Amino acid sequence: MPIHCPVQIKPLDGAAFEGLDYRIMGHAYASQNELGRLCNESAYQADLKARLVSDGFCSVWTEVPLTVTHREFSKRYYLDLVADDAVYELKTDAALGSEHEAQLLNYLFLLGIPRGKLLNLRPAKVQGKILATSLTPEARRSFTNIAGRWQDLTPACVILRKTLCDLLQDWGAFLAVELYQEALIHFMGGAAKIEQHVNLSRSGIDLGGQRMMVHSPGTAFRLTAVTEGQQHVESHLRRLLALTSLKAIQWINLNHAKIEFVTIQLKARE
Repeated sequence: MPIHCPVQIKPLDGAAFEGLDYRIMGHAYASQNELGRLCNESAYQADLKARLVSDGFCSVWTEVPLTVTHREFSKRYYLDLVADDAVYELKTDAALGSEHEAQLLNYLFLLGIPRGKLLNLRPAKVQGKILATSLTPEARRSFTNIAGRWQDLTPACVILRKTLCDLLQDWGAFLAVELYQEALIHFMGGAAKIEQHVNLSRSGIDLGGQRMMVHSPGTAFRLTAVTEGQQHVESHLRRLLALTSLKAIQWINLNHAKIEFVTIQLKARE
């Protein structure tokens, strides 16, 4: 099983989640009122758990491990709070942002549940945001490969593309790009081999170096999750390539259910 969680979390419909959330938010406000706004996340986590248990919640869990595997690769996440099947991601930041939403959605997709909530206890008033998705695990495994502009420059390029397709078939699309990237680095030989210091220069001027993922001699790969403005991203990848001695960058873009494979080369090096 590629995704494992020791706590069985059942999907909640909107009404059931909102009913639990009303009670949980009352305790979140009370926790911030008593503890203040400056505690660490772990303090609010422990306090909320104690309050929910006292309120009669049937099952309250914190730091629940969520493990993703593919062959010998393994990645572990931790769910901050699960209370009677309601999943919460706690934060102590100035404000909630898109990166927090992406993190919670990643958990929801892995768990195969439709909703969860972000809870931020740092602002003057507790900030909460429910996230919901209609994407099922089956729908996330329905994706399209667009590889008309891809070239298998080396045997490693063949392995790179096949490995990503295997990961998508196993886990589904729409997950955090960092998860797929970590797995690709692992299967292409590990960080010590793949993550290399590449020298940059312009017109003979040394610009120092940059860490890039080089999976075969002269060829690097870049993984993104861009849903619009791909031409703009490609333009900048070409500029980056021009500063290096590399022959090509293999760009893989996870555009929701469309997986775009593009080989970027400079004409002078083709």
